[in-house]
Amino acid sequence: MRNIELEKLDGLVGEWTTTMSDAWFIEPPGIKVPGKTTVELLGESFLVVRTELGERTDHSEMTIVIGRSDPNDAYVALYQDDRGVCRQYAMTFDGGHWTMTREDPDLHQRFVADVEKDRILGRWEASEDEGKTWRKDFDLTFERA
Repeated sequence: MRNIELEKLDGLVGEWTTTMSDAWFIEPPGIKVPGKTTVELLGESFLVVRTELGERTDHSEMTIVIGRSDPNDAYVALYQDDRGVCRQYAMTFDGGHWTMTREDPDLHQRFVADVEKDRILGRWEASEDEGKTWRKDFDLTFERA
């Protein structure tokens, strides 16, 4: 049986053209890194988000598995990339706004996005002082393929 709360994420399912831009760590400024993202169901209670980016990044393959903790009434996202990094994020999604956040000892991080039917405009941000100040890591734009 399909998880009802996960059905709210059905608009994310599909193929997306992905662009990373305005990344502080990519020189020269203004570089846009093309990529692609696939979002698909895994069973009845998970979504898998797979992103591949072109050159100029220190990691080019990322996977996020989104699930739900029904007793806690909360989405959970597990992230991994080709550097061997593994992270857990708390997630919210209300149809028009999508966030993923983590508050770990090494770094606080968040993804904030506005979601439209065929486009998602998001950005990753980081804080090295436990969320007092934030810097943008990069923008991510997803357009339905």
